[in-house]
Amino acid sequence: MKKLASLALLVCPVLSCLGQDSPKTEMPRPTPLTRPLLKQWLESVKERTPRIPLPELTDEDRQILGEQADSYEARVRHHYLNGIETPRPLSTNTATLPGRSTRDQDPKNSLDYAFKVELFWIVSRVNNCQYCIGHQESKLLGAGRSEDQIASLDGDWSDQSPERRAAFRFARKFTYEPQLLGDQDIRELKQYYSDLQILEMILSMCGNNSINRWKEGIAVPQRKDEGGYSRMATLGSTEAPDPKLPRGSYLTPTSSHYVNLVSAVVPSAKLGLNAAGLGETIENRPALETRSAVLEQWNQRRSRPARLPLLSLEETQQAIPKSKDSAFGGENWVRLLANFPTVGSSRFEGFIAAETGGNLSPKLKAQIAWIVARHDRAWYASWRAMSQLRSLGVSDEEVFSLDGDWESFPEREKALFRVAKKLGASPVVLTDEDVATAVSQAGARDTVQAISYICSRASFNRMTEAAGLPLD
Repeated sequence: MKKLASLALLVCPVLSCLGQDSPKTEMPRPTPLTRPLLKQWLESVKERTPRIPLPELTDEDRQILGEQADSYEARVRHHYLNGIETPRPLSTNTATLPGRSTRDQDPKNSLDYAFKVELFWIVSRVNNCQYCIGHQESKLLGAGRSEDQIASLDGDWSDQSPERRAAFRFARKFTYEPQLLGDQDIRELKQYYSDLQILEMILSMCGNNSINRWKEGIAVPQRKDEGGYSRMATLGSTEAPDPKLPRGSYLTPTSSHYVNLVSAVVPSAKLGLNAAGLGETIENRPALETRSAVLEQWNQRRSRPARLPLLSLEETQQAIPKSKDSAFGGENWVRLLANFPTVGSSRFEGFIAAETGGNLSPKLKAQIAWIVARHDRAWYASWRAMSQLRSLGVSDEEVFSLDGDWESFPEREKALFRVAKKLGASPVVLTDEDVATAVSQAGARDTVQAISYICSRASFNRMTEAAGLPLD
């Protein structure tokens, strides 16, 4: 386990850390461990400094962006992504709910919308993505969850049903320690959920992990008017907001039961909290295996049975018509996605756009894919990255050198590799300084495109390894 926050940062007075942004730092954002302190940090995200420099807006830019011309995130996409779609959550229920798009609803989805938002909250809490936690709180309040029901997600699961506790445990492990996922984790879920419900959960949380990395990677500030109760009326709640509660603020009351309760979800909670109520921001990836051990892992997975159903090639082409003319159409990850024709088609197109779009070279993308897959122990994905690099004329020796110190690589690549390793492992162990260095060495465009691609890889790795896909 790697401890990545310094003692000096952890013991700083809370009020000096909130409501303002310090200069670019080599330290990650600390992790608040109690609910009142979490709310303060959710509020502080409104004031954080974005990481990506932007050019001046032209009249043409303003015409294209319209009402989003003053949105930092919209401008990042417009200036640097060249039409590459950044990761976004997919709707996950066939029911139409207020404030939700019907764009990606799938007829085979069956899990409750609010339940999947709860999973998103847990994923974001594990990743310390304070931006996304705030948005999920608003959604849950709009879906009828109470303040105490949301607070209970942070580890007090005693009143939850066995099936919900199993899903929550899976969400935490899936997010923090994907390298430890195994057959037993899926078997436990199968006591309560069907294969398609488990896959629906996995696809949803793949998107959640991807979005966490995008929002935190480029440091998107929170909306000024965002804040739980203040937006309930616009989020589908049947109850009017309490006029005594603050408008446009996360600083709402916490019941006495949860005021001092330390999170049981946040990985660093077991290390204890300091006087400021903050925990260390950490990630857990063991040292990489030797080359021979990697080859053995691939051999073991060539013929392993998938943990979740794969459709035939004919069924896949019917469910995802665009796969028929794609070089990737017959791969096992596409056969897995085809279980959900609407969501699967959207995810397929997103992965293809990530692979083929933008300005990063195929070699650099495959190198990034290798780095992120190796640290996730995503064996299907690492084999796929190896195959891509071999097809580009890269020797196995050069591929495995990516597991080392990168001293033989140019400064540009080293800066982007560092972002890949850190952001892939956990969104918030990536620091301002890491991104600033990448921007100085590779430029803002390539840094943003690398972050976007890393987001796609984090999703792909979790999907393929949780499903236990055999190598193609």
